[in-house]
Order: sequence, then structure tokens, then C-alpha cells
Amino acid sequence: MAQATIFRGAIEFFTRLGIYDVVLPFLLIFTIVFAILEKTKVFGTMKVGDQTVPRKNLNAMASFVISLLVVASRELVAVVNESVANIVVLLLAVVSFLLLYGAFVKEGEPVFLSGTWKTAFMWVMLVGVVVIFLNAAGWLNTALTWLSRNINTDFVGSIILLVIIIMFIGFITKGEKPSKSKKSE
Repeated sequence: MAQATIFRGAIEFFTRLGIYDVVLPFLLIFTIVFAILEKTKVFGTMKVGDQTVPRKNLNAMASFVISLLVVASRELVAVVNESVANIVVLLLAVVSFLLLYGAFVKEGEPVFLSGTWKTAFMWVMLVGVVVIFLNAAGWLNTALTWLSRNINTDFVGSIILLVIIIMFIGFITKGEKPSKSKKSE
């Protein structure tokens, strides 16, 4: 079978070499774990001169071990690879949406992605990422199958009624924000 291009052959060689199953997942997990440990300073800090810095040696060692443990599990590597690929597709969809939206906005006009819209958009993206990880782990199909077998109309009606009641109570008890008016003399 003839190869389509030299680059396709190079990609297949990298696949046989284990770049995509070992090296790239290792680097991704190492980088993410190391960044989290550096930011949170879980292992404490040390004084270097007049600065306090995180313990890089402990953070690096913990990140290295965690990354090796992840790469040692084929199931985890498969979940990581599928999740990252789907998150890139989600990111591409967001960028495409923003490009299309930007085509209809006049220059200087405020963009809707601020305040409540921005928060709602972030929540939608969070739900999208959670669904991607649940699907990659194989839990989404299991959960949907369980829901389809065990949910009946009375249950769904009860949930909808509870949501409406909670929203109504929240609306009633929210109250008004005090207005900022000048004090009368």
C-alpha cells in the first residue's frame, strides 16, 4: 500500500514510536499537574534570597510520578486523548461562533460576552467539557441508559415543579437593590 504523502508516513511513524500514546500525554499531564502544584503551593514554599518561591523540586517529582502513573494506564491515556481531541473541537466551535458573531457587530459596538452573558457562556462551556470527559470515560452512555430506564413522567414532573418553586421563591425573596441617590439636604 503506497503512502499518500511523506508527512502521513511521518505521522504513522510517530504513532508506531509511541509519541501520541506515551510522550504527548506524559508532557500534557506533567505540565498541568506541575502548574497546579506551583500555583497552589501544596508542598510549601522556601526562601531564596529575599523571595518566597514554591518547592520546585517536590512539585516536579510529584508531577513526574503522577504523569508516569497516568501513562502506565492505557485506559487513562485513551480518556485523555479522546477528551483533548473533543475539547479542541469544542474550542473550534466557540471560535467559529465568535468569528461569525463578530461579522455582524459594528466596530465600537459592545460585545454581548460581558456580565451575565459571559457567565452563561462559561457555564455552557463547563457543561460541554464535563460531558466530554463523561463520554470519554464511558460514563455518559451508562448514565443515559439508567435515566431512560428509571425515569417516568411523574418523576420528571416533580423535578420541573421543584425547579419552578425554587425559582419563584428566589424571585420573591431576592428583593431590590438599594438605589444610589444623592442625600437630600
